[in-house]
Amino acid sequence: MAKKYTVNLSTEEVEKLRSLIKTGKSKARSMTRAHILLMAWEGEIDKAIAECLRVHGVHVSTVERTRARYVEGGIELAVQDRPHPPKQRKLDGEQEAFLIATACSKAPSGRNRWTMKLLAERIVSLNIVDSVSKETVRSYLKKTKLNLG
Repeated sequence: MAKKYTVNLSTEEVEKLRSLIKTGKSKARSMTRAHILLMAWEGEIDKAIAECLRVHGVHVSTVERTRARYVEGGIELAVQDRPHPPKQRKLDGEQEAFLIATACSKAPSGRNRWTMKLLAERIVSLNIVDSVSKETVRSYLKKTKLNLG
C-alpha cells in the first residue's frame, strides 16, 4: 500500500535540512523533524524512523504528522513550530505598579522585609486582584530587577 503522504525532497530542500541539522543552532524539535523528513525521503518506514529517533521522544504519529505537514505546506511548515497565542498577563499596568510600590515600601510590623507570599496576600487582601501566586509576584519583581534582600 502506498503512503498517503510521500516525502519527495528537492536537492535544495535536502541541503537545507542537512544544513539545519549540521549547524545545530535550531530548536531540537526542528532538527528532529529535519531528521524525520530526510529519513522518509531516503525510504525508511515510519516505524523504523520512530524507533531510530525514540531517544528524542519521537512516536510513529509524530513521523506521520511531520510527513503530512510537509506534503500539505512545504518544508517550513513541517520543520517549524506553529506560533502559540500570547499568554494573558496576570496583572495590568496599574496592578503591577501597586505591587512594585508595595514591595518598595516599609515591611509590615514584625517583619524585616517583604516576602513573595506576604506581597501576594497583601494585594489580594486590598482587592487589587482576585488571586495571585507568590510565583507570579516573583516573576513581576524579577522583571523589574527589584531585589527584596
